[in-house]
Amino acid sequence: MNRRRFLAVTVGVLVLSVGLVLANYGGGVTPALAAASVKEDPHAGLPQNWDQALPANDPGGACPSNSSRFTCVMGNTAVRDNETGLVWEKSPGTTAYLWSTARVVCTHLLTTGNRKGWRLPSIPELASLVDPTVASPGPTLPLGHPFLNVQSFAYWSATAKAADPTSAWEVNFNDGSVGTDDKTAAFHAWCVRGGMNADTY
Repeated sequence: MNRRRFLAVTVGVLVLSVGLVLANYGGGVTPALAAASVKEDPHAGLPQNWDQALPANDPGGACPSNSSRFTCVMGNTAVRDNETGLVWEKSPGTTAYLWSTARVVCTHLLTTGNRKGWRLPSIPELASLVDPTVASPGPTLPLGHPFLNVQSFAYWSATAKAADPTSAWEVNFNDGSVGTDDKTAAFHAWCVRGGMNADTY
């Protein structure tokens, strides 16, 4: 009787073990398989949603503009400059960033028109928005423009200063001036899409 009970228990354990092995083989994940499926995340340690770094852009609605130079696009969340062909955020963020962070924020931008491909503009591109006839305190933008939330403050360009790699070019929309500053300074980011001249970076 003891021998029968021993055999029954042994067979039961074997059946249970085989069942567990088959379950892992058929759909489970072994520790080795789990380790093999994990890939290093190049963005580890960075925010998962960079859109949260910038406030939500204007969701749409009217596109007030008394100028033929600008056309609202992407559901009125972006503005095309008909002179340059560049597409700008209609409502750039109002947070100030270090130069390196400003570049990353634009690269990860998704809120505007549900599109990727945004970047920090070069210095000639950013300066092309300045209207020097507009007096301080600005913002020194062309009259009739449809932009929102543009600050009378400095905005980073992606162009580093050739003679000093620790500095980069910026445009101050308070007075329309173009200058350079240390990359550790905190300025705004105004993202753009469209063609670019690599020589200006």
